[in-house]
Amino acid sequence: MFHFDSGGALLRTNLPLPRHSGKVRDVYDLGEHFLIVSTDRISAFDYILPSGIPDKGRVLTATSEFWFSRLTGIRNHWLGSEVPAGVLPDFIDPAPLAGRSMLVRKAEVIPYECVVRGYLEGSGLAEYRDCGEVCGIKLPPGLTQCDRLPEPIFTPATKAETGHDENVTWQRMADDIGGSLATQLRDVSLNIFAQASAHAERQGILIADTKFEFGFADGELILIDEVLTPDSSRFWPASQYSPGHPQPSFDKQFVREWLLDSGWDRASQPPPLPVDVVLRTREKYLEAYQLLAGNPVPSVRVED
Repeated sequence: MFHFDSGGALLRTNLPLPRHSGKVRDVYDLGEHFLIVSTDRISAFDYILPSGIPDKGRVLTATSEFWFSRLTGIRNHWLGSEVPAGVLPDFIDPAPLAGRSMLVRKAEVIPYECVVRGYLEGSGLAEYRDCGEVCGIKLPPGLTQCDRLPEPIFTPATKAETGHDENVTWQRMADDIGGSLATQLRDVSLNIFAQASAHAERQGILIADTKFEFGFADGELILIDEVLTPDSSRFWPASQYSPGHPQPSFDKQFVREWLLDSGWDRASQPPPLPVDVVLRTREKYLEAYQLLAGNPVPSVRVED
C-alpha cells in the first residue's frame, strides 16, 4: 500500500479507494470528501524524479494547514488532518499517512492558476525582458532580475494537465469565466498575498510569487489545493536578498542545479539524486516551515 525509496521517502500510496495521482499528491475519493495525501515525490523540469525528499509531504501539509488556519477573507476546503474512522481496512497501518493527509471539501475547480508576483523572476522576468509587461501589465523600465515590484501584480495562468501552464492576461480570464468572478479572484488573491507576505517577512522570508487555486463548494468560492508552500511559491531568505541575480531559495533549488550539471538530456527519465542533494533539499523545506510557523514540523524528527 505504501512504496518508499531507499532513503525512506514515501513515493507512492495505493489505498483501496478511488484515486487520482498528481506529481506530488495522491487524491482519494471518499464520496462526500477528498483525502489528499502529500507524498515525498519531487518533480523538476516536468519530470517526477526517481528519488524522493523524506518528509517533504509532511512539510507541504503542515505549511498549508498553517496558512489555512490564519488567512482571513475567504473560506477554504480544509476539514482536518485525520483519516476518518472506517475508511481504511484494519490490515492497513495508517502510520505513513500521519502528518501528510488532508481531509477536504469537494469543489468545482476554477480552471485558472491565480498567480501573484511581488518580485520579478521566472516566466514574469522573461516576459518583461521581451516586452516590458507581465500578462498585459505594464511595468516600469529598467527593472532587473528579482527586483521588488512597485506593488504585487495578479497574473493568471491556465491550468495544464501536462507540461507548463500558460500565462494569460486578466482580460483573457475575464472573457472566459466572467468579469465579476475574475475581479473577485484577483482581489482575493492579492489580499491573501498581502497577509502572507507581511507575516513571512516578519519571520525572515520574502514571498517572491505564489499561485492559488479556487473552486466552488455549495455555491461558495473557497480556497483549495495546497497554499503558500515551497512547492507553490518562491520563498527567499530576507537576510540574503540582493536583486540583479538569482536568489537562494527554500525549495528544490539544489535539485534543479544538480540536474542541470549532471549531463541529463531532459528528454529521458531523470537520474536518481545523490544523498547530499536529497538531504540539503530536505533541510530547506524543514527550515522554511520552522521560520514561518516558529516551530518544527509536527511528527518530523530532525537529526542533530
